[in-house]
Amino acid sequence: MGASVDTGMGTGMGTAPGADADFIELDGVEKVFDVRRRTGFLRSERREVRAVDGISFRVGRGEMVGYIGPNGAGKSTTIKMLTGILTPSAGSLRVAGIDPSRERTRLAQRIGVVFGQRTTLWWDLPLRDSYRLMHRMYRIPDDRFRVNMDRCIELLDLAELLDVPVRQLSLGQRMRGDIAAALLHDPEVLYLDEPTIGLDVVSKAKVRGFLRDLNAERGTTVLLTTHDLTDIEQLCKRVMVIDHGRLMYDGALAGLHEVGESERMLVVDLERELPPIVLESEHPVRTVKVEGVRQWLAFPASASAAPLVARIAAEYPLVDLSVREPDIEAVIAKMYASASGL
Repeated sequence: MGASVDTGMGTGMGTAPGADADFIELDGVEKVFDVRRRTGFLRSERREVRAVDGISFRVGRGEMVGYIGPNGAGKSTTIKMLTGILTPSAGSLRVAGIDPSRERTRLAQRIGVVFGQRTTLWWDLPLRDSYRLMHRMYRIPDDRFRVNMDRCIELLDLAELLDVPVRQLSLGQRMRGDIAAALLHDPEVLYLDEPTIGLDVVSKAKVRGFLRDLNAERGTTVLLTTHDLTDIEQLCKRVMVIDHGRLMYDGALAGLHEVGESERMLVVDLERELPPIVLESEHPVRTVKVEGVRQWLAFPASASAAPLVARIAAEYPLVDLSVREPDIEAVIAKMYASASGL
């Protein structure tokens, strides 16, 4: 149980021939925390929590890799060790040839970080002033700062927000502001924790397009943690799954769905109530629920929804439909069950 599944994608897509295939290196990395719990009025007990348990992987320069798993799996702890915020309890790691915990200041010039719900912006200052402070902190050349600022403002739609104090921004607006802040100094590596949280559909599309362009044009290495599998599908060709501090899978997203036997759900609204939809398909399709004019059809997550949608539109009085992605925690639960022979 908990064994890692490897499909041979160790250096994944996005690494050009001759590029540094070991730009990020982890070898047997562990992080153990001592936790004390009160057991009485004057008594407590100490126990160890193994947040990261012997993880090893390589990320090549220019890769975009999804790093996913349920809450408490060890994702954020890994990122904090990669940035030098935390020191490993055992094992070794290097980013761009630098030991993060020993040379944190030197590494800071080469990485950008967006920590989900935690902002790197100054709470009471408008965005514009936060960016000016970063200009000075990172000693960014004036010309480069102006070019990067203009690009981020345009592509992340920040023009109307520059004079708004950070505390007055919505979560989605602040996330876009944080992404821009992380990129002003042209980092070689970008760590993103839930970059599309709180964004509407249009804003999500803008952020994803921005990140794709950033990776394609500048070769920025991206490690992305998210619960939104659409982020992974649209941005990453390689995905790593962590749970209980262990790397369970490293490979293509399609391979993850196959290993976890995950299913997507096609929610179909018909003009009138009908018996359960029956389709002959290359992949197994089953109707799992019927509620009035609405029906839920499950099909393998690794299969395309397009042929099913076309068949339903041609054979049934269709009003509307939507595709729901599998829940990553359910995928991991199935992986565990499979590994345990349950």
